Amino acid sequence: MAETVRTADYFYVMVPDKPGEGARILGELKRAGVNLVAYSGFPSGRGSQLDLVPTDPAAFKALAKEKKWKVKGPKRIFLIDGDDRLGACADVLGRLAAAKINVTAVTGVCAGMGRYGAILWVKPRDVTKAAAALGAL
Repeated sequence: MAETVRTADYFYVMVPDKPGEGARILGELKRAGVNLVAYSGFPSGRGSQLDLVPTDPAAFKALAKEKKWKVKGPKRIFLIDGDDRLGACADVLGRLAAAKINVTAVTGVCAGMGRYGAILWVKPRDVTKAAAALGAL
């Protein structure tokens, strides 16, 4: 079975690069019942950037407003899942390369039970073209 590719809204929050900041944000989301489809955190400048893909963007935005988080977005992201196989991400990136689309970032993971998943970012101007190249839903 080929992978399923879909677009989703994501938001990012800049936090200090210190222990517990990711846990604090994720804990607030948990307490408020805001579910995430994907999450990625990485250092950026003197802080850290947390990319959050909520199942309910409106609930996320309401909580962010309540907590006075400085949120950027929504922006578009690609969520990919499928049967794990040799070269799964290479196949996806190959389709984008053939369409002359530069990938900003990608994170792939083994999801267990013979499945894999990935989060993929392209520049905003390339989202429509990438969606066509990937057959996104």
